[in-house]
Amino acid sequence: MICRVTKEELKNTVLRTGPAAYPDRSQRVRRLTLVALVIAALNLRPGVTSLGPVLEEVRHSLAMSGTVAGLLTSIPAVCFALVGSTAPALARRYGASGAIAAGAALVTAGLVTRPFATDAALFVALTALSLAGIAIANVLLPAVVKHRFPDRVGAVTGLYSMALNVGASTAAAVTVPLTEAFGHDWRYGLGVWAILAAIAVPPWLAAARLQGRAAAGAADDGGESQTHPRSRISRDPTAWALTAYFGLQASSAYVIIGWLPQMFRDAGLSAQSAGLLFSGTSLLGVPLSFALSAAAGKLRSQSGIAAGIGLCGLAGFAGLWASASTTPWLWAFLLGVANCSFPLALTMISMRGRDSATVVRLSGFVQSFGYLLSIPGPLVVGVLYGHTGGWRAPLAFILVMTLMQIGAGLLAGRNRQIG
Repeated sequence: MICRVTKEELKNTVLRTGPAAYPDRSQRVRRLTLVALVIAALNLRPGVTSLGPVLEEVRHSLAMSGTVAGLLTSIPAVCFALVGSTAPALARRYGASGAIAAGAALVTAGLVTRPFATDAALFVALTALSLAGIAIANVLLPAVVKHRFPDRVGAVTGLYSMALNVGASTAAAVTVPLTEAFGHDWRYGLGVWAILAAIAVPPWLAAARLQGRAAAGAADDGGESQTHPRSRISRDPTAWALTAYFGLQASSAYVIIGWLPQMFRDAGLSAQSAGLLFSGTSLLGVPLSFALSAAAGKLRSQSGIAAGIGLCGLAGFAGLWASASTTPWLWAFLLGVANCSFPLALTMISMRGRDSATVVRLSGFVQSFGYLLSIPGPLVVGVLYGHTGGWRAPLAFILVMTLMQIGAGLLAGRNRQIG
């Protein structure tokens, strides 16, 4: 009898402290990770979109040349490509949560010190520092989604994509009023975004600590198990299709961000109308990014969605080519839908990887090479516009690029798994 009671007590003790206790801890980690994902996503674009509205004031204050100002517009893609390639190694060393926490700290450091730059070179360097932190999170967030929410990849990807759009749109809209509120000093208007970046650090540090306790002896979230067979991502045709799709959609997005207001103004619309139309394309992405990613996550193949989004882009650019001033809201709406190719690409990265370890390497590969691929597109558009003085030739080039994006999306969206 004594022996039986002792065994029962021992069993109860094991149940209280052993694996049976893990579900509660796992749920806490999932909830914390979801909050951390949203906060991180809010910080993925303000460092970029807050600069444009006050770039003229920054240039004047720092005696910044037009060449250096042009460099600032290309730095995001370069940083995302080069620094993003180091993210898988950081995840293996510190875990995905720890690496993202470090990335958030870099974003904070860059944004809090950038307003104190005394010359253009230092301003560019500090901007690059904040973008380096963003690049790390860009690559690792899909892996965290795959690991923590394997049953809700599309919905969670859509949620943080929606938060990303909110952060980008808010920074673009609020920076100027903040600058005016602080005595028309652009340093305050830009520096205030460091507060939001700092808020992202503690949740990821907490997630890293909780994950370390829950996964003792197991692979880290987004890290790689020592026994996991390492497939060569570069040899997989699906990985290259994803890379092409990611790069082409990013190139198209940069064209829309950099040139769409000018297209409308050259068609005879006022600056205010052009700004409103451009804002519409950004705001449309807030609800659509969630809805499309959630729908894509429930499908085995995303080829149809990729083709549908691409056709919207094709129709929108074709409408601009034919007559930008005719139903401009329709063209803006179609291009807003086309911009949802970004959250779709993130969803496909998470779904194509067999496990979170593969997703880390796949995300690093796709985003690094994809962002490099995206750089020439906006430059070619600018050169064609400068040489021809109109938008027919640049838009013809964009239409060809969009057709290539549709083809890449059809291949990338097939029901294939890597790893």
